[in-house]
Amino acid sequence: MVIDSVCASSESNLPRVLPSSGTQYHDLFITAEIGTNHVGDVNIAKKIINVAVEAGCDAVKFQKKDVENVYSKEFLDSYLESPWGKTQREMRTNREFSIEQFNEISDYCKEKNIEWYVSCWDTKSQNEMRQFNTKYNKVASAMLVHEELLHLIAEEKKYTFISTGMSTLQDIEKAVEIFRKYDCPFELMHTNSSYPSNLDEANLSLIPELMKKFDCKVGYSGHEKSAYLVSVCAVMLGATSIERHVTTDRTMYGHDQAASLEPVGVQRLVRDVRTIKKILGDGEKRIWESESENMEKLRQKFV
Repeated sequence: MVIDSVCASSESNLPRVLPSSGTQYHDLFITAEIGTNHVGDVNIAKKIINVAVEAGCDAVKFQKKDVENVYSKEFLDSYLESPWGKTQREMRTNREFSIEQFNEISDYCKEKNIEWYVSCWDTKSQNEMRQFNTKYNKVASAMLVHEELLHLIAEEKKYTFISTGMSTLQDIEKAVEIFRKYDCPFELMHTNSSYPSNLDEANLSLIPELMKKFDCKVGYSGHEKSAYLVSVCAVMLGATSIERHVTTDRTMYGHDQAASLEPVGVQRLVRDVRTIKKILGDGEKRIWESESENMEKLRQKFV
């Protein structure tokens, strides 16, 4: 409740109490990025979904790639020792979920009452995932310059989070033009695409600059090791969404694990960024109902 600044009656000559202006403090959208931290195991994915639900996240996100289309044959044939073999192909193929596995994920998220969505890295995957009719889309930083994929995503007209790592302002501008051409709602995501990223490269001051330049909401996707301090600072600078990689155990296999939060960290992140959002308020000057008693006591001779 707030106090209107207009005098209500000659009897008290004090401002009258009005209902709150309707300011919403829970409009900060928080995504738990599972990515490939599930290491190809649906049961592990479900455990991470549970972490996100218990922490109060709004959504979980996965990745989908047609490995043979995204990477070159030379790269896939290159040596990499992993639990699945000794090539990049074996590792990357075995960490991908099938459509049947995504069906199971979809059912589980419905059961847990949490949204889920996917960042697809190629047009084949984007077309395949349309059958799930998820509420959101995501453009990975690596795909920001993949114009064919951007057109395919934008034509769906779903609210889309667009990550901007490894990109110039010109790259971002081209992507924004595509989404506005299709009248597709979007939100830019400021990020640094190193895993884990360095604190001195977070450059959070770019968040308000992106808001100003592109006249849109801007969120933050974090890949840093340092718990969640950077995400808190991002919210203080106006970020409207937060995405963080989440896992059950950072010692599991995968290059994203080191940049991920474990369960306690996720809970603290959600708690603190939502608290910061409340503390910041909306910038509108008002007299709160909690002040009214003191106002009557301390200003008796002046009103």
